[in-house]
Amino acid sequence: MAFPNVSDIVATTIESRSRRIQDNVTKNNGLLTYIKDKGNVRPVSGGSVIFEELSFAENANAGWYSGYDLLPTNPQDVLSAAQYDFKQAAVPVIISGLEQLKNSGKEQIIDLMESRIRVAESTMANLIAAAIYSDGTGAGGKQLVGLDAAVPITPSTGTYGGIDRGTWTFWRPKFTAGGALTATTIQASMNSMWASLVRGKDRVNVIVMDSLWWTMYVASLQPQQRFTDPSRATLGFPTVKFMDADVVLDGGIGGFATTNTSYWLNTDYLYFRPHRDRNMVPLNPNRRYAVNQDAEVQILAFAGNLTCSGSMFQGRMTKT
Repeated sequence: MAFPNVSDIVATTIESRSRRIQDNVTKNNGLLTYIKDKGNVRPVSGGSVIFEELSFAENANAGWYSGYDLLPTNPQDVLSAAQYDFKQAAVPVIISGLEQLKNSGKEQIIDLMESRIRVAESTMANLIAAAIYSDGTGAGGKQLVGLDAAVPITPSTGTYGGIDRGTWTFWRPKFTAGGALTATTIQASMNSMWASLVRGKDRVNVIVMDSLWWTMYVASLQPQQRFTDPSRATLGFPTVKFMDADVVLDGGIGGFATTNTSYWLNTDYLYFRPHRDRNMVPLNPNRRYAVNQDAEVQILAFAGNLTCSGSMFQGRMTKT
C-alpha cells in the first residue's frame, strides 16, 4: 500500500534542507558569497518595505572654537533610509497520486522527494543568482532588484531605493565605458576606477567580472605571475587580486555575470535581506492538493531583496 504520510515527508524533507538551500543560493553567486562573508545577509522580520538606513550629509555644526565662543546647536537632518520592496520567488515541488502508489515504501518516497528537492534547490539558486545582475524589471517588475539597478550605466538618472539620483548626487555610483581595452591598457583604466571609489578606509573589496573581463585582466597579470589568493579559495570562486580587492570570475559556463562588464563593489554597503519566514522554506507545512488533479504540491518560497546603503561606493566598467 502507499505510504500514508507522504505529505509529512514532502514538507519535512524541504524543511530539513532549508538551511542547505539558503547556503547553496549564496554560494551560487560571487557577490552573494562576499556579502555573506561580510556578515551582511540580514533577515527582515516584517514591514511593508525593507529599509536601509544611510547618512547623506555631514553635521554642519562641526567647527573650531576658542574659549567662550558660542557653539552651534542647530538641528541637523543627516540621516535617511533607502526603501526596497519585498520580491517573491517560489519553486513548487509536485508528486502525483500515481507516483505515490508506485513508490510504496517510505525510503522510496524519500528518495523521490530528495531528488526533486535537489532540483528545486538548484533552480532557486539559479533564479536568484541571475536576478542579482538584473534591474528588477523582469517578470513584470516582480524580479529581485539587482546590480543593473544598483550600479546602472546611467548613474545620474532614475530612482533607486526610493531616492532620485537626478536630485541627490550622493546616491550616484561610478560608471566608466572602457571602450576597446586590451591586456596592455586595462590596468591603467582600472587604476582610475579604483581611485574614484576610495574614501579614507572605504574602498572596493570585490570586483566581479564576466569571462571577457576576467580573461583580459588575467592576461595582463601573467607576466608578473600573480595568481589566486589561497585564503579565498574556500569561497568557491576563482580569484586574483587588484590592489587589495578580490577579482572574482562570475562568468564561465552558465554564469550570470553581465556581458562585457566588471562591477566594482564595496560590500560594506551591500546587503542580502531575506524575510526570516520566507528564506527558502516551505510556504506552508499543510497538505496542498490540486482541485482537479490527483497530485500534491509543496512550495519552496523566498521573499526579500538585494539592498544598498552606499551607492557612491559602487562602480561599473564596460568594454566594447
